[in-house]
Amino acid sequence: METNRKIILTGDRPTGRLHLGHYVGSLKRRVELQNSGEYDDINILIADDQALTDNADNPGKIRDNIVNVVLDYLSVGIDPDKSTICIQSQLPALHSLTFYYMNMVTTARVSRNPTVKSEIQMRGFADEGLPVGFFCYPISQAADITAFDATVVPVGEDQLPMIEQTREIVEKFNKTYGDALVLPKAMIPENETQRRLPGVDGKAKMSKSLGNCIYLSDAPKTVKKQVNGKMFTDPQHLKIEDPGHIEGNVVFTYLDALCTNDHFAEYLPDYSCLDEMKEHYKRGGLGDGVCKKFLIAVLEETLAPIREQRAKWASNIGDVYDILVDGTKRAREKTEATLARVQNAMRIDYFADRKIINDWDSMLKETDL
Repeated sequence: METNRKIILTGDRPTGRLHLGHYVGSLKRRVELQNSGEYDDINILIADDQALTDNADNPGKIRDNIVNVVLDYLSVGIDPDKSTICIQSQLPALHSLTFYYMNMVTTARVSRNPTVKSEIQMRGFADEGLPVGFFCYPISQAADITAFDATVVPVGEDQLPMIEQTREIVEKFNKTYGDALVLPKAMIPENETQRRLPGVDGKAKMSKSLGNCIYLSDAPKTVKKQVNGKMFTDPQHLKIEDPGHIEGNVVFTYLDALCTNDHFAEYLPDYSCLDEMKEHYKRGGLGDGVCKKFLIAVLEETLAPIREQRAKWASNIGDVYDILVDGTKRAREKTEATLARVQNAMRIDYFADRKIINDWDSMLKETDL
């Protein structure tokens, strides 16, 4: 289905507070897109249903962290007047669409999805047994995207297979039932460094269980401890005068993602830009301590206003609740409209009008003949 509107859908699983990886990889970009004026509709989904697929034995974890996720959204600049923040489980249309789309894709196709295969391995499901709900994760995500008629879905590179699967479902549905669904496209971060910020220990992914996160709400002393105590640099850079390596050096990965020339003027005027600092490190004579101290200053400048806003919203938790109620109500109207269109295309909107009576009557008469 063609549309002239530009609509975004994005979101997060409420399994914990959001961290710097979320900020660099998606949150900062969401605020930019929200404030650009280029989009007609921006929807941010708190994916609690999907979070339950591997947390079914601990639903309290999901319930409790919804407020943490919303506070993090508001603290980085998500504006509820410009973006619709809503809760997945409170949108019944998503459940119906998921069920319909299950008939649009085979188990073999879902099994080949690289993201699904990776997540199964990471969570140990290959050994313990795979929950059906988790296996259907890509189908649920397709329901989310199409329910909002999203034309653009900002994702990291690791999620591209999910968007491709959504596109396949949309194309098959439209071919089978008529042109009823909008075909979305993925938007990945322009800066390669921002596509996936590693954990402070150099691991590919920030994870609460690995203890390698810097959370947006972390206190300054916690951030400093994570950088000084755990952040991976160059194991071959034993002495200050030794030549250093930038590749795989997490300190410089974070600086690539976060620092600007203004940061150097403020905190490290010996250099005018990051390239100058890198060159000095590579030829030797620049210690890891100086690099980490600079990074801590950059992080503090980034996180201080976020902490301040979070505290402000946390002191008015009733307003946060109202934002969720209002956003979910608006989202329910949008998604119910899509569901009605889908059921009409499938000719299963039995009570939309009385035309089905004429269809039944004609069928029965033909049968009598």
